[in-house]
Amino acid sequence: MTSLATAVLADSLGWHHNDIGIGWMVVMMVIFWGAVIALVAWLVRGGVSARSEPPQEVLRRRLADGSISVEEYEQRRAALESSTAAPTT
Repeated sequence: MTSLATAVLADSLGWHHNDIGIGWMVVMMVIFWGAVIALVAWLVRGGVSARSEPPQEVLRRRLADGSISVEEYEQRRAALESSTAAPTT
């Protein structure tokens, strides 16, 4: 590390009267604001889902709002029922 970088990040040369220097303040500020931005983005995208809708409910809702046809609903419902009825070992 060069003496300039050392002087900026940590006051090992005693230039700042044993202050830690502005370098660590900048580094910590970047980490803090990065964490704040990441938290806000995570919350906007859904965060922790308190409610996890079962697939059958999603299927019923999609049929109700017209996203899928009745035939498609029946096919997918049958596929869901056969996959949940399969024995697991």
